[in-house]
Amino acid sequence: MTPKALRKWSWTHKWSSIICTLFMLMLCITGLPLIFHEQIDELLHGQVEAAVVPQGTPPASLDRVVASAVAAMPGQVPHFLIWDHDDPNAMLVSVGKSIDADPADNRIVRVDAHTGAYLDAPDVTGRFTFIMLKLHTDMFAGLPGKLFLGLMGILFCVAIISGVVVYAPSMRKQSFGVYRSERPRVVRWLDLHNLAGILLVMWTLVVGFTGVINTWADLVLKMWQYGQLAEMTAQYSDRTLPAHPTPVQAATDVAAKAVPGMTPSFIAFPGTIFSSKSHYTVFMRGDTPLTSRLLKPALIDAETGKLTDSRDMPWYVTALFISQPLHFGDYGGMPLKIIWALLDVMTIIVLGTGVYLWMRRRKPGESSVREPAGAAFKRPMLSP
Repeated sequence: MTPKALRKWSWTHKWSSIICTLFMLMLCITGLPLIFHEQIDELLHGQVEAAVVPQGTPPASLDRVVASAVAAMPGQVPHFLIWDHDDPNAMLVSVGKSIDADPADNRIVRVDAHTGAYLDAPDVTGRFTFIMLKLHTDMFAGLPGKLFLGLMGILFCVAIISGVVVYAPSMRKQSFGVYRSERPRVVRWLDLHNLAGILLVMWTLVVGFTGVINTWADLVLKMWQYGQLAEMTAQYSDRTLPAHPTPVQAATDVAAKAVPGMTPSFIAFPGTIFSSKSHYTVFMRGDTPLTSRLLKPALIDAETGKLTDSRDMPWYVTALFISQPLHFGDYGGMPLKIIWALLDVMTIIVLGTGVYLWMRRRKPGESSVREPAGAAFKRPMLSP
């Protein structure tokens, strides 16, 4: 590589790192507790446990589950019925003030999956994990915050790639991963920065790129809503909400028969954002750690109870669904979570050393030290 080309790569690495480092450090720090959000919530917040039932006890009727939730929340209407992946003994009902209310303001009601009894309706907005999630996903700024963090994620990926390009020539006369313990502190920090950075290259690229994709989730789902979903429901656009809709359980049974080998993940009620005014949309999922994140919608006519359409999601929605488990590291149980946490801590080290090296270079009278590895390897970790 020519000196001129190396200077361009160094400039790219420097400024992409400087612009995004503090934001990515925030994402890395807030992402760490989110890896263990279930364990943290269980430790800090109690919840009503579902009844202990004999193995093989059949689940309660879905209509009974919905009725219990609505009875516990007078004046609210159901938007979504959700199978709780973390607790198979409970189901979640998302309720709002009206059928066209913003689902972001909905309340989640927990119901016993076997008895159909109301459990609780916790307000999660004040929880530590909720605050961390909001900071991590949009900094309490909604869609503009998500898109901004997505831009920071792109710069982060640029910093990684340019850091590797700059690192390679500087290591020609040294052993890979060298740590010069006898040298001054700034050189030791530089070696630590380079070593941790180069070891994390692949992981940080995967987590960073999937994090960028996750920041586009709202836009991707809007594309699906106004694209494939609109096409599937176009011929029913003139219908109104049914006065006597098909029972939820019956609609789910029809969807399960229409999409064999998959199980329900959640149901969107007629009139909500993921359905039409006259359909239930039953989102089916696979049964493996990865395919459990891939959804296939089945539209059930809420008046007749018959299947009207079922299609595989478009590639851009599939890409979003696949990016989420790759980003969160929550598809391999506790061992993978621990690995993700350790890699996250190493990323914080890279960030911290990068900031330290940059500050040393800004001090008058200090000798300049070239920063050959990624000055900012950090991971924006998004959650649902």
